Amino acid sequence: MELQQMRYVVAVAETNSFTRAAERCLVVQSALSHQIARLEKELGARLFERTSRRVRLTPAGAAFLPAARQCLDAAERAAAEVAAAVGEVRGRLAVGLIPTVTAVDIPGALRDFRERYPRVRISLRVGASDELVEQVEEGALDVAFLGLPTTARPRGVAAHELARDRLVAVVAPDHPLAGESQVDLRRLSSEVFVDLPAGTAGRAQSDLAFEAAGLTRDVAFEVTSADFIARLVGPGLGVAMLPTAYAPQLAGVVTIEVADAPARVEYVIWSRFSRTPAATAFLTALDITPPEA
Repeated sequence: MELQQMRYVVAVAETNSFTRAAERCLVVQSALSHQIARLEKELGARLFERTSRRVRLTPAGAAFLPAARQCLDAAERAAAEVAAAVGEVRGRLAVGLIPTVTAVDIPGALRDFRERYPRVRISLRVGASDELVEQVEEGALDVAFLGLPTTARPRGVAAHELARDRLVAVVAPDHPLAGESQVDLRRLSSEVFVDLPAGTAGRAQSDLAFEAAGLTRDVAFEVTSADFIARLVGPGLGVAMLPTAYAPQLAGVVTIEVADAPARVEYVIWSRFSRTPAATAFLTALDITPPEA
């Protein structure tokens, strides 16, 4: 069984096409098909069901795919470790982030990193803080940037605090509160809210503050993206609370200071047990020196 055969299987599984897989792998389709047929013969099972209209994994193929990906990842990591031993950083860097991260200029940091380490391939994944912690712990992400309430801290991963920030109220330009310089949670509690889904770290920042003040609020709209929150607030569907440093990026809304505003902490996190050379180099570029894994 060869690594190249595994690459071909993964490519076909991800594209659902022998033609597109061959294009991705820069080989002619007949060569790719031949190698997969050889592998199927060796394994004694067909990995794909092929029809004139589609290609899909068989149960055997679905069982084979995760192990193939693990082998390819291990081989790539081994090559990256060897390169690092002779002073070259290459391989992959998988970065996760919440949409509202502001403590680090992510595009600028990636630009500088890419200029210094051009052989590193970078992938970005946007998600909720809780999801990002899980993905770093599982090894799906190398590094992630997230925000949590001040009462919480990332568990199961290594973490470095980047900054602390308070939330501000975000309202439509014609909202009765738009002309106020400051409000408090009690005044806001009578409003209809747009917020992140219940149970997420971003939502908890506001929920915990209202609960601590003995207040309840009506969250009529739940959305998964902070930028879409502003798109609902702008037409007057509700009000929201977002980080102070993030709010200026939003158009078509007005921000108001909240006297008893909740706070959040931004972290960068990485695996406690292992880091790729690319992850270590990226953290170092952020002036973070992680302990030896």
